[in-house]
Amino acid sequence: MRVILKENIENLGKKGDVIEVARGYGRNYLLPKKLAIEVTPSNMKMIEMEQQALKRRFEQEKASHQEIIEKINETRLTFFRKTAEKDVIFGSVSSADIKEALEKLGIEVDKKKIVLEEPIKRLGNYSVPIKIYHEEPTEVKIEVVKEGEKPAAEAEEKKETASEEKTKESKQEETKEEEVKAEAEKAKKEMEGEELVKEEEEERPESKKAKEEKD
Repeated sequence: MRVILKENIENLGKKGDVIEVARGYGRNYLLPKKLAIEVTPSNMKMIEMEQQALKRRFEQEKASHQEIIEKINETRLTFFRKTAEKDVIFGSVSSADIKEALEKLGIEVDKKKIVLEEPIKRLGNYSVPIKIYHEEPTEVKIEVVKEGEKPAAEAEEKKETASEEKTKESKQEETKEEEVKAEAEKAKKEMEGEELVKEEEEERPESKKAKEEKD
């Protein structure tokens, strides 16, 4: 039988999907629990209206969750832990730790939505998915660092800043060299102009004298 889902059902479909299910499953489970509506020729118009309403609701819900999704995707959490051998840490970083760290940043997340199959027990960088809204890709970046050391991200940021400053200084030096070169070129032209005027002035008396002799 064909039904339209009124709720998201794992391994079956999302709210608003029209799917084919076994008649017994539909009649005995989905319909009684109001998780779906049977699609028949007589209620097709109602089903279309239901889908449109669900689509509008979906867009509104998505928009309301978009801000938190973007914020989480841009977030990087750092946890400092004591270590044993081979980068193994004492204790771990759990879903509760991640939830608490996010809350300190003003991001409220249900711990059950943090998809961490098992606690993190080693130093390193991780990306942990968080189920905020349906299939929207959302994950928080995590770095577990040895106590007393600086996060790699911070070191990289300083490296980038130093590189940017070096590039800036290099550009400034190039600009200065170009200005000096331009000034030298300008001075050279001025000198050449002065010499030309001087030569013309020196030639004028001789031309005058030659004219007098001709007369």
